[in-house]
Formats: sequence, C-alpha cells, structure tokens
Amino acid sequence: MLKKGSKLYSILTGTCPRCQQERMYVHRNPYNPAKLFKMHERCGNCGVKYKMEPSFFYGAMYVSYGLGVATAVASFVIAHLFFDLDLIQSFLVIIGALVALMPVLIRVSRNIWINFFYSYEDDLAKKAN
Repeated sequence: MLKKGSKLYSILTGTCPRCQQERMYVHRNPYNPAKLFKMHERCGNCGVKYKMEPSFFYGAMYVSYGLGVATAVASFVIAHLFFDLDLIQSFLVIIGALVALMPVLIRVSRNIWINFFYSYEDDLAKKAN
C-alpha cells in the first residue's frame, strides 16, 4: 500500500521527495522540541537542497492549518458523536489532540509542502543501490 516512489511514502516517512533514500530530518523523533525543525541541508544521495530559499517552509503553515482543522473536526466527531461528550468536554478533547499531535502535524505539513515542488525520480534511487 505504501510503496516507495509515491508522494505518500515520502510524506509519511519524511524521506527525500526526489530519491526517497534519505530522511530529511536530523532526528527521527518529532517530540524533542529542540530538534523538531533540524533538517539536513541537502540529501546525501541525490543532493537535492531541502530549503530552496530563505523562509521556504512558511508555505507549510497553510498546510499545517488545514491539517489542524482536519484534526479538530475528527476529534470533535469522535468525542461528541461516538463518546457522547458535551461541547465543553469535546472542546477540551480538541485542544488535547492538537497539542499532542502538534510536532507530528508540523513535520507532516513540511513534508507535504516540499513534495509540491519535487517529484520522485527512479533513476536517482537506482544509483544509490
């Protein structure tokens, strides 16, 4: 289902969008606040530059907003409709979910944003093997 070569693979694994051979982030764990945004400068395999220009990832804020809204709606539906919580309790569940998932949402939004600008190139992946 999650095949190498697809955008979804690169987004969910945080690998280089062009060759999908190397992770973009220096540290794998997004829950370390000091290391959340630490990225490699370039891919060690294909040389793609992750930060194409200064402030490149500002666009990821828009993606993050969409992911946050989707998370909030899903949290509300689960809390209010499935667990029959009142509105205040559902609101607290939404806040808890957004705070708990914030590091993951930040990284996934960056992964989605960079995948708008690069496509997978099978030739580069084959050179690495």
